[in-house]
Amino acid sequence: RLASLNPSNCSQEAKNILYQKAKEAFSDQHHLPAYYELILPYLEGAPAADLKALSKDDVNMNVTTFVALRRDSLMLLTPSEVQGLLGMNLPDLAQWQSRAPVRDWIVQQKQSELDKLHIGLTGGTQEGYINLVTPKFPAPSSAPLGAVALPLLPALLLSVLTVASLS
Repeated sequence: RLASLNPSNCSQEAKNILYQKAKEAFSDQHHLPAYYELILPYLEGAPAADLKALSKDDVNMNVTTFVALRRDSLMLLTPSEVQGLLGMNLPDLAQWQSRAPVRDWIVQQKQSELDKLHIGLTGGTQEGYINLVTPKFPAPSSAPLGAVALPLLPALLLSVLTVASLS
């Protein structure tokens, strides 16, 4: 309990394990204000569920700690949960909006929810729009066009016949 580690240079897997160990070690102090200070060095391994719970405790996390959180956990946070985590440090988030992982988090949020933070974040999804991820196709082969189109011929003929019979 009294050991203080700096897991920042550890692998993500090690950070995840250290966070779980720290959470267990400090579990009896979870209801105390000092809990955040105890668990702070290990937050880079915190799962989203724990960050969501922590967002209700007015911890005033600084933005440098926020951007060092597990990426998968950070991406699952809502704007109101981010506001709960950052508290009085929320305005500092605007300075990070063009850098990863904040930029990646912003594009996953509804712009109307980001606007409720009143810090000028832009780039969220507009209401009524859907973000589509376009697949990346492999480079065209050097095979002749006939070799590529030949397997598609039966499907094309069937489509033409179906349309013709419906007309």
